[in-house]
Amino acid sequence: MPDVTRESLVNTLEEIALLLELKGENPFKTRAYRNGAEVVQNFDGDIVERAARNDLKGIKGIGDALQQKLNELASTGKLEYFENLRAEFPPTLFELFELQGLGPKKIKALYDELGISSIPQLKEACQGAEIANLSGFGSKTVEKILSAIENRAKFADRFRLGEVAPLAETLLERLREHPKVSRSAIAGSYRRAKETLHDLDFLVATKEPAELTKFFSDFPEVNEVIVQGDTKASVRLDNGLQCDLRAVSNDHFPFALQYFTGSKEHNVALRSLALKKGLSLNEYDFTGEGEIPKVGEEIDIYEALGLDWIAPELRENRGEIEAACDANLPDLVKLTQLRGTFHNHTIASDGKNTLEEMATAAQDHGLQYLGIADHSKSSFQANGLNEKRLIQQIEEIRTINTKFENFALLAGSEVDILKDGSLDFHDDLLAELDYCVASIHNVFNLPEKEMTSRLIRAMENDYVTMLGHVTGRLLLKRDPYSVNMEKIIDCAAETKTIIELNCNPWRLDMDWRWWHRARDKNILTSINPDAHSTGQLQFLAYGVRLARKGWLRRKDVLNCQSLTEIQAWLKLPKSMR
Repeated sequence: MPDVTRESLVNTLEEIALLLELKGENPFKTRAYRNGAEVVQNFDGDIVERAARNDLKGIKGIGDALQQKLNELASTGKLEYFENLRAEFPPTLFELFELQGLGPKKIKALYDELGISSIPQLKEACQGAEIANLSGFGSKTVEKILSAIENRAKFADRFRLGEVAPLAETLLERLREHPKVSRSAIAGSYRRAKETLHDLDFLVATKEPAELTKFFSDFPEVNEVIVQGDTKASVRLDNGLQCDLRAVSNDHFPFALQYFTGSKEHNVALRSLALKKGLSLNEYDFTGEGEIPKVGEEIDIYEALGLDWIAPELRENRGEIEAACDANLPDLVKLTQLRGTFHNHTIASDGKNTLEEMATAAQDHGLQYLGIADHSKSSFQANGLNEKRLIQQIEEIRTINTKFENFALLAGSEVDILKDGSLDFHDDLLAELDYCVASIHNVFNLPEKEMTSRLIRAMENDYVTMLGHVTGRLLLKRDPYSVNMEKIIDCAAETKTIIELNCNPWRLDMDWRWWHRARDKNILTSINPDAHSTGQLQFLAYGVRLARKGWLRRKDVLNCQSLTEIQAWLKLPKSMR
């Protein structure tokens, strides 16, 4: 069978949907492919194998036409329909979809009216007057396009953590299964849970290093072999991501794992500490004139230096070495400690699944509760709920909850924070909810002072439980809006407002660098996936990694509380929480 993955099936269906939009095809046809991609992404089982066997009948959301195309793609590695569609457009046209603020309709207009099919052409046209004069564009649109082009260039060689994680774990598992590998790991910024990555650093312990570098360089995902030596290989994958492999002996593995995990600043501080003890530390071993410590695992390196073992997420030289020296490192939160989550969407707004489907998925993840926070009316682009629809949803949630034992849906809303800091719903309606997530979804360009005041006014509302994606950033696509984070954190502490850790891989917001400060002011977080489908509940794993990077413990995370505890907590007035 050709090397076809779930991701390649999903990507093909999504690209077909984009192509059909560009052609101006029937929107129902376009939606069928987009929904099909969602079904494939979230299918619980080996969807690739079933597609190759033409065994997709009966799967909701995959009709006869999609079954045939998925079978052709999974069994041959190609899809003639897709290739013919792509041939109708220049290959560079898809670069335009990477730009913030450009959707299929605008790209179609640029292509049809001005023949623009690449980013260089678009940039040149923005510097003239053609685009500003196009219907639906204007001078402000041109400014935003130029800003998006600049951001794309700035972030061209970086990748989001969640974007590379499935591929990274797949490649690691392939290395782990090689018979000549005794130990393996991913090091670097991936192991430290940085929100964006430049590359992936793989490490293996083996007695046959040259065999492993050859094996690694021959991976089907490899587009270019940059270098292949006896102990190191560097390759570039089809998606542009550089991956490096270092093959070392079993004795050297703990030292290499520590060294290549980094960060550089952490390692410099660690080597300085070693020198004070008469030792020299590098990527291979300890050296020195006195007794050399025995090292079998990475933890032994830290113990030899008089330190508690430091979790990889903390290794940024931001106080972790001093805390380890004083036996004062935090007991970091773990994924298994989460009991529920709050910020999730359904088909009522812009989600892909029903209340019942989201509830089932949450229970499959071992959660005791799931908060439903569909958009409010001002988010018209997301089919936000008006007052009547929200009241109906609250009643529906209450009815559904009568069917559950030891599980509950919580009735919430992601309420828009309007430009002046007021909320999209009045307090009497907010009082009917179990909780409220307040978020900004428009007017991102306010000056820092006004944006900060806008958020503070929202937090001062007694019915605002938590702030959603507090800086509005989209990693590698949109910078955070201007806001004074010190004042936001101080206000959250004073008003007892939760600041969510939005763990959608595009956001990971609030930034991990602020969480230590927030924790020390007794601010709680809620790790929220902002899930728009059942499959996106898996984002919780990224949230926990970033929470750990921010020094957060179980007691700092609201949704580590049990269902009974959270129900009692939500009944308290905000001032008493």
